[in-house]
Amino acid sequence: MAIVTDTTLHTALRARGQRATPQRLMIAATVRGLRRHATAEEIHTEVGARMPGVSLPTVYATLELLEDLGLVRRVATASGTAVYDPRTDEHHHLVCRRCGAIMDLDAPVDHGALLGAARGAGFVPDDAQVVVRGLCAGCAAGAAAAPPRAAR
Repeated sequence: MAIVTDTTLHTALRARGQRATPQRLMIAATVRGLRRHATAEEIHTEVGARMPGVSLPTVYATLELLEDLGLVRRVATASGTAVYDPRTDEHHHLVCRRCGAIMDLDAPVDHGALLGAARGAGFVPDDAQVVVRGLCAGCAAGAAAAPPRAAR
């Protein structure tokens, strides 16, 4: 599992002529420390507890920078809210349509075919991610245990 380190971040920022500010380092460390998918707001709350005064726009800008550097992955949800994933290696996601949980999925996918089909449609792809939507195990078990709803 590939996860960004402070050394990786320092090197990537220097290569772009940018500084490794305390705020950037704290935001990257927070994403890494959460070890789960998190929204910018959740990351902001965690960062604010350790470094008061860091603004939400700074968190968003830093997350965008980290994504541009390939040091975090943004995963779009059905609601449109983006979550940020500290894993940058190739993997996919399971998204529960009931509770909103997002889980990593390690499964082989023919990215060449996906990207080729995109190119065939006139699209210029950067990468591809598969998102499988449905019910997580907990919600599926709850749905099976729940009595059927009356027809309206």
